[in-house]
Amino acid sequence: MELSPKTKIDDLLSGYPFLLEFFLAKSPRYKLLQNPVSRKTIGKVASLAQVASIGGLPIDQLLSEIAAEIRKNTGEEVTAGQGHDDEEAPARRDEVGIRGAAPDDRTTRQEILKGIIMDLHSDEDMEILKQRFHDLVKDIDPSEIAAMEQGLIEEGMPESEIKRLCDVHVEVFRESLASQAALATPPGHPVHSFMLENRAAEEITREMARVLDKAGGLGEEEFFRQYRDELEQLMERLADIDLHYLRKENQLFPLLEGYKISGPSQVMWALHDDIRDAIKTARGELAASREHEAINTFRYVIKSINDMIYKEENILFPMAMETLSDADWQKVGQGESEIGYAWIIPEQGVATEETFNPVFKKSAEGPKSAEGPVFLDLATGQLTPEQVNLILTHLPVEISFVDENDEVRYYSQVRHKIFPRSPGVIGRKVQNCHPPASLDKVQKILDEFKSGKKDAADFWIEKEDRFIYIRYFAVRDDNQTYKGTLEVVQDATALRGLTGQQRLLDWE
Repeated sequence: MELSPKTKIDDLLSGYPFLLEFFLAKSPRYKLLQNPVSRKTIGKVASLAQVASIGGLPIDQLLSEIAAEIRKNTGEEVTAGQGHDDEEAPARRDEVGIRGAAPDDRTTRQEILKGIIMDLHSDEDMEILKQRFHDLVKDIDPSEIAAMEQGLIEEGMPESEIKRLCDVHVEVFRESLASQAALATPPGHPVHSFMLENRAAEEITREMARVLDKAGGLGEEEFFRQYRDELEQLMERLADIDLHYLRKENQLFPLLEGYKISGPSQVMWALHDDIRDAIKTARGELAASREHEAINTFRYVIKSINDMIYKEENILFPMAMETLSDADWQKVGQGESEIGYAWIIPEQGVATEETFNPVFKKSAEGPKSAEGPVFLDLATGQLTPEQVNLILTHLPVEISFVDENDEVRYYSQVRHKIFPRSPGVIGRKVQNCHPPASLDKVQKILDEFKSGKKDAADFWIEKEDRFIYIRYFAVRDDNQTYKGTLEVVQDATALRGLTGQQRLLDWE
């Protein structure tokens, strides 16, 4: 057996399992080797030169001691190469990003980052992990954090687990992220608008925190007597952040998914829903005069929103700027005004929806031949594309169609939408158009429709004093082959209250 600084730790432990105890005795930083996932990931790429650096040990000393341990346990003759002659021992070079790994060795860096996060999930001490991070990595960029989360999801870690410790992930990387240059985007760019909204959100949360700080000197009952109205108004304003999150979910995330970046956006979507739920809870607690609970929930909302702003501006937006092209950003901008903006009017500067949105600039008249408009042959008649579009957009319901490949192909562009939709969803997998918490229901409906076991699914909810009826229908051809799913959404508030009969026209 010949050891060298290039020997991979996984190869070594596979051949000599007893060395695990040897490493654990050498340094607490080798605890990650106990984790099977870390062994499978980091161990495949980490050399003994890198392992020595992690433990703060001279490579020559580590090689010699490993050789002695193998000889003691097996009697096998082992030789150890010299670390200082090996090209892979640049642990003393200041220019490397990972001790023992060249700055462009992104794979190695990713595996070590994932190892740190895996240990976070195993309740490793935060300070030890932060020190390990600083010892191993410098100048990390946001795209690497996004890729790390994506990798963890692909390796089987549930998105809910990554969401649970998302704040801890950011805490580990916070100091490194703080050294990154601030984002600079031109007026009119989607990220510029997102950041303007963030400044507005920060202003509201600062004002809310200022009001809440007065509770300590007044007592909760007296505090709410004096400041209830102001808190209600502030929370009402803050609830508009839903528009900010909807634009991320419907415009930005679909483009990132096209680059196989879905993990970070799925985690963020789940956090969006947590914030939405907390805002709803806070308003309910305030209305019910549950003062103590309301104060705690208000503070949770403030912290959660500010933490999300940090994650957006230090991870999501820089990673998106690095990934998406100018043409992609134009697509992100398509339909933003259909969803709306929180608190701001976007600044003008770059191309806006009116200049680059092909979806809404198409002629509604449809194609024409030399003889006149082209008619579509339907089962019971003929209609022009214009007529089809007008009929679909004048129905008293919203409809969406998902094809047999689970891709969104159409939604009706009605004047007043119950659920915001925008062109970014067209061509997107329907599973990615729903928050993680409801994904299991969506998938179950699709599976049952495809199998032929079910043909319809009904739901109804109350939304802002409205009764919303939501129905899903399996679409099948004449041979009963599944061709997709039709969603029909209706505001049934008025219908719910109908009684008796009305036979006369009431146009007075």
